[in-house]
Amino acid sequence: MDINFSKDFISNSAQLGGIETSILDNGPGKGVRMAWVNTGSGLRYKVVIDRGMDIAEAFFNAHSLAWISHAGTTAPQPFSDQGANWLRTFGGGLMTTCGLSHVGGPESDEFGNRGLHGNISNTPAEIISIQQPDPIRGNLEMSITGIIKETRVLGPNLELRRTISGTLGQPSLVIRDEITNLGNTEAAHMLLYHLNFGWPFIDEGTEMVWEGNWKSRDGDPDNRIFNPKNDFKKCPAPMDAHAGSGEDAAFIDLSSLKDEMCVCGFVNQKLGIGFSIKFNRKELPWLVNWQHWGKGEYVTALEPATNPPIGQAAARKANALIKIPPGEKRCYSLEMSVLTTAEEIEALLRINNREREKQL
Repeated sequence: MDINFSKDFISNSAQLGGIETSILDNGPGKGVRMAWVNTGSGLRYKVVIDRGMDIAEAFFNAHSLAWISHAGTTAPQPFSDQGANWLRTFGGGLMTTCGLSHVGGPESDEFGNRGLHGNISNTPAEIISIQQPDPIRGNLEMSITGIIKETRVLGPNLELRRTISGTLGQPSLVIRDEITNLGNTEAAHMLLYHLNFGWPFIDEGTEMVWEGNWKSRDGDPDNRIFNPKNDFKKCPAPMDAHAGSGEDAAFIDLSSLKDEMCVCGFVNQKLGIGFSIKFNRKELPWLVNWQHWGKGEYVTALEPATNPPIGQAAARKANALIKIPPGEKRCYSLEMSVLTTAEEIEALLRINNREREKQL
């Protein structure tokens, strides 16, 4: 989608889009800094600066894309990395970051105590740059960059430099993360992007798109969702079996895929839109599909990751735990786009068709 304009008609670029920062003044998110990003294409979303620059609400035209939990946006809780306290302030949203050193359930061993999914999502960012689009001068690019630290005295000391960017008139966003070990000893590292989608975009019949060698999280070949007899890539009606803590997930190994760039996403034929997520499997070799079809808590997530959410201890035992040496860094990139044309949607759906052909 391209914006055609004459500068003679524009007095302020905010007429077309841009980034607006503000502070919430009510409810459990009171005092939280945020940045609304309007791409000028129908896609707009909220970056929660005080929650690791994660992304909460996201809309395309009249339709909400993201799932928002009962809690919604809350103030950061710096000690949420104890036990399962992470769930108390899990707002859902288009993206919640898990890590930077632990992804998985609570655990304790000789290397320390670790709570569910780490603490980076409960850490405020220091914003170091906001670039506004300037269409009058021919610049359509916009971005916000911040630094989020996972650190303590005596180590470890990891720094996340995150940039979220886009182009005026394009219904897409790019996340670029650079994680550096600023400590003087090697640091364990795990990272998972919890990308959460909800109604009305996620509805009965919405198709999930992904490929790779999968297994259910519980390892049961007769899992109620992830089994060969069930069409687990079609969103079902709300399920009584998923009331309360009911949920199911698949761990998807991407190592066997031919292409280095992976594409996954969703298509809602009733709304006539799709959503694609692109990332490099050399950076993020795993994908998790979380499905939780509870009444009043209807959500699914696609989660590119360095590891499945098995925790540091299991990853270390499997010799799969990443360790970043002092002064070294790792870089990650995600591109997310709304798809509006029949050609774009068909291209995404071909991924599932390719998987079905493999099974015949």
